[in-house]
Amino acid sequence: MLALVNTALQQMPFERQPQGLYEPVKYVLSLGGKRIRPVLMLMAYELYKDDAEAIMPTAIGIETYHNYTLLHDDLMDRADVRRGKPCVHRKWDDNTAILSGDTMLVMAYQLMARTKPQYLKAVMDTFTETALEIGEGQQYDMEFEQRTDVTAEEYIEMIRLKTSVLLACALKIGAIQADAPTQDALLLYRFGERLGLAFQLQDDLLDVYGDFATFGKKIGGDILCNKKTYMLIQALNHATPAQRQELTRWIEDKQPVPEEKIAAVTALYNEIGVRGMAEAQISHYFDEALQSLESLALPQERKEPLHALALSLLNRQS
Repeated sequence: MLALVNTALQQMPFERQPQGLYEPVKYVLSLGGKRIRPVLMLMAYELYKDDAEAIMPTAIGIETYHNYTLLHDDLMDRADVRRGKPCVHRKWDDNTAILSGDTMLVMAYQLMARTKPQYLKAVMDTFTETALEIGEGQQYDMEFEQRTDVTAEEYIEMIRLKTSVLLACALKIGAIQADAPTQDALLLYRFGERLGLAFQLQDDLLDVYGDFATFGKKIGGDILCNKKTYMLIQALNHATPAQRQELTRWIEDKQPVPEEKIAAVTALYNEIGVRGMAEAQISHYFDEALQSLESLALPQERKEPLHALALSLLNRQS
């Protein structure tokens, strides 16, 4: 599936002008990645039909949309690098990042609209609702940066909107185009939503307790920038007064020694028991995802590729 998606992306025609608008789009789409969202869409389709290439435009559309969100996220975060390469606003400039990102959004809608007429309304309604939710999630994320009273429930809702719903959308749109029963499309949506929650929470956990060689980025980055992750929120909410005072001191320190801050905050997490809280929540959402997948009235061998992908995303054996 991944090879099919990458080939389709490489073959996208960029015939319009000016080149300065479309070159950054080509650049972003060439940076690679796991292509999880289009792969999920194709896999959901292949639960019911065997000609997945027939829906490739919508699969490429969701990947184009995802990369548009990354382009604008990088600009908003003032990030320097994405997948080992300079971000668009660094390679070009801020205005180019805004305009090329906007163009990617329009292109995503163009591609999504290339579904067959009988699926058009359902596909576009699902995609548009998801796009609105992702913007809402991003806004919550920005607002949380200024708050010290974010609850775990609020955080879960934020990551559901910002991250999970696009995985769910991909699966549901694949199912819609495969003439899947409505109940199956809803089960696949829930599978993606719950899997996305588990995946994001695991990302939070690995930033503290992961191994650089397998995680792919420096450990403790979220701690250094005081990112409102599930880990930090649970630590603040469950700390004793003394622990909260110490944690707040590190959060407010404007020029900490990075290694000292990471070690001290991690030690506080260990005292408070945050790791266990996160692991329990990850297992909860992962189990819910698998329950939704198992509820599909399909032969087990048809569901096995999605089951295997879910396991691989969370580095699980069973």
